[in-house]
Amino acid sequence: MLRFASLASGSSGNCLVVEAGDGISVTRVLIDCGLNLTDTERRLARLGLAPSDVSGVLITHEHGDHAHGVFDFAAAHGVVVYLTYGTMLAMKAEGKVIQGVRMVLVNGRQGEAIDGVQVIPFTVPHDAREPVQFVVSDGNRKLGVLTDIGAPTAHVARVLSGLDALVLECNYDREMLWAGGYPKWLKQRIAGPFGHLDNEDSGRLLAALDCSKLKHIIGAHLSQQNNRPALARTVLARALNCDESWIGLATQDQGFGWREL
Repeated sequence: MLRFASLASGSSGNCLVVEAGDGISVTRVLIDCGLNLTDTERRLARLGLAPSDVSGVLITHEHGDHAHGVFDFAAAHGVVVYLTYGTMLAMKAEGKVIQGVRMVLVNGRQGEAIDGVQVIPFTVPHDAREPVQFVVSDGNRKLGVLTDIGAPTAHVARVLSGLDALVLECNYDREMLWAGGYPKWLKQRIAGPFGHLDNEDSGRLLAALDCSKLKHIIGAHLSQQNNRPALARTVLARALNCDESWIGLATQDQGFGWREL
């Protein structure tokens, strides 16, 4: 059994939980931990979980909305942190690494096993030190997570083809971004090749994938200033030629509830 849920998704904090097991032996990992310790604990409880249920935290990159709370959570609950060497160096330079927390280094060319969860990191173009995203599996079913990437690549499309579920960034609507109040440099960063995916780019990527096994698609990391849920849902539904009601969306305040595979 593989299931997943989101504690939060957006520019103010991201955290996804993945659970794999047979009911007797269960492994749970977090992907990113951009919330503070209290909020992470509270939102885990909302999903029926305690911090002691978590075996590890996978960090995609050092940006605060993905890594702000990881070392506080790991130190408080004895959880292992999995991250790339570049991410570790960036977080050390910012004084965010807590002494005594166990870290395991990962890279975009080698898988990692965390008890019953198989983890496949893959490299992405994003303006961080050594960013990765993840595919996780219980050995039978696969969930892909892609939330911070400036532009789709052939490598990313290969990794994300044939999944059973996908959490996919739909960060902004291009017209809303350029018409909005952000300073020009920030608009250029977001829309640049190492920034984030807009709705249309996400739709084009999704349409290029092998989606024959896809049971869940979740639009994620939506900007509250530069996007609207209805816009993201419409683009993803068009890419899959499906009804818009089939498209899930992750929110900043609620994330999304458990999805099972």
